[in-house]
Amino acid sequence: MPSVLWWGRFDPEYSRNRILRKLLPGLGWNVVDFHPRFSSLADVEARLKRIGKPDLVWVPCFRQRDLAAASRWAKHRGVPLLFDPLISAYDKQIFERKKFPPQSRQARRLHRWEQSLFQRADILIADTQAHADYFSEAFDVPPDRIKVVYVGAEGSLFQPAPMPDHSDGSPVEVLFYGSFIELQAPQIIVEAARVYTGPPVRWTLLGKGPLRAECVRLARGLASVHFENPVPYQELPARVHKADILLGVFDAGAKAGRVIPNKVFQSLACGRPVITRESAAYPPRVVDGIDAGLHWVEPGNPGDLATMVAQLAQRLSGESELGRLASKLYLEAFSDAVIAEQMREALASTRKAG
Repeated sequence: MPSVLWWGRFDPEYSRNRILRKLLPGLGWNVVDFHPRFSSLADVEARLKRIGKPDLVWVPCFRQRDLAAASRWAKHRGVPLLFDPLISAYDKQIFERKKFPPQSRQARRLHRWEQSLFQRADILIADTQAHADYFSEAFDVPPDRIKVVYVGAEGSLFQPAPMPDHSDGSPVEVLFYGSFIELQAPQIIVEAARVYTGPPVRWTLLGKGPLRAECVRLARGLASVHFENPVPYQELPARVHKADILLGVFDAGAKAGRVIPNKVFQSLACGRPVITRESAAYPPRVVDGIDAGLHWVEPGNPGDLATMVAQLAQRLSGESELGRLASKLYLEAFSDAVIAEQMREALASTRKAG
């Protein structure tokens, strides 16, 4: 059985890592961990510890700081290197957090640093095709060295459940959960609730983050809008099952158009219809339409969101297949089986690269 050396100061409990690491043995790979004390000197530590030669070095998500040392060690041992960044540090700092102006010296330096890292990898993993295109265009990585592997959901945890029963006249619940960051644009949800004119619904925003206070301010006087604190990850599926409609992200920025958020995968896996912004991140097989499980709205448009919620709430007031359609979409387009096949292709590419 070939071995993959999972390299870096990573969090093994982060959902992206857990999903991929659980799939690797089924694909015929043995996973060996290497947690260096210091990222920059990890190659020296690996040599001192006489770590055996693997068939592949894998640097997981967010670990740009581990890549240089991993690259030096892998090159010295003649082992292919795979990097799964999940996000671009340059994109996050410059265009999401707006830490430096794009034309500033700091921005150019950060871009050069990340470009040099991305180009060290034999195979670069992207979570969507839109992100793959961005990595190629922004950092001059050849497209044939980038493979797409979706984020997905933990199938053992996020499973379908019957839709809530509203025969007692209780309102349909529209649930957003997240970290209240700009990419998610939770304020659009509150603005949608203010202009909403459809069947009675309860709008719930769950979580904490930078924009929560602004959302609370915008929601003053709206009896239909409620806020809840975060729940433990293991309890999240049960909370999703209590809701009828789940909300994705609504920011009009470029990055929001390149990602498929965790909550979209998780909500579909739970058998709940999802409303989110129009995006090129989704695969072509995901058909746009009212019966597709995913329901699209114009980015940054609270009126469009309010209209879509009204349409789904009306359908949910009677007999509806929305939950079944959401589960069907997840199984066909985003399940563990789909992700495993994407990983199989990526791993095959590393063997060719080696």
